[in-house]
Amino acid sequence: MSRRDYFKEEDKLRKISIVFGITLVLTIVVFTLVFNLYNKKLEENARQSILELGSINAVVPNSYTNSVTSASTTEDKGVNEVKNEIASTEIKKQELPKHKVAEEPERNEEENVIEEPKSETVEPEPITFSAPINGEIIKDFANETLVYSETLEEWTVHNGIDIKAPKTTVVMASAEGMVESIKNDPRYGLTVTITHRDGFKTIYSNLLTAEFVSEGQEVEKGRTIGTVGESASFEAVEEAHLHFEMMKDGKYVNPTLYFN
Repeated sequence: MSRRDYFKEEDKLRKISIVFGITLVLTIVVFTLVFNLYNKKLEENARQSILELGSINAVVPNSYTNSVTSASTTEDKGVNEVKNEIASTEIKKQELPKHKVAEEPERNEEENVIEEPKSETVEPEPITFSAPINGEIIKDFANETLVYSETLEEWTVHNGIDIKAPKTTVVMASAEGMVESIKNDPRYGLTVTITHRDGFKTIYSNLLTAEFVSEGQEVEKGRTIGTVGESASFEAVEEAHLHFEMMKDGKYVNPTLYFN
């Protein structure tokens, strides 16, 4: 093929492409116009249906408007058929006997009153005490009488009891309570004081150690609080023992009367 024939053939193909393109554009334009006309026709039909439905709303109560709208969208029924069905339904419903709603009987306000259960206050059981150590009482409680002190070599009151026990014997809390203080008393040595409910207080003196508890700590009955020692200067010449006191509402009482 010559160069001239080649360019002729190329020009021919270009013209064919141009014609094809123009034809395609015209086809799209015509299709678009037809589609728009079809949509306008559908909109006019829909508008006409809405106007006709508006006339139905003027005759049929609002409670049946939704039925008309849903029925008019059915492809197999026309607007006139829908009108006839709704009108006949309305007539039938108007012919139905009206049932009188039974009046709700009056309620007695007293019947609606719910009595709340009465809460009973549970009184806690009386607090009980046990001996802080097992041993022989070598000096009794003497708050109103005088007893002889071998250390002081004089007669004096004794606000607690002395319980004989070997040195380092474990001392236990006589009842549940809170550790009020741990201090070195100038007369009775290392002392732990525990406060209890019902106005009671127990005092453990002449201790060797008290590192098992701390001030402000809650302790249970039988909890280890220290060990027996010889730190009481007022009872230095006596046998190893625990000096134990009890108070009720701020007054010294005989601990043995409360042991259980």
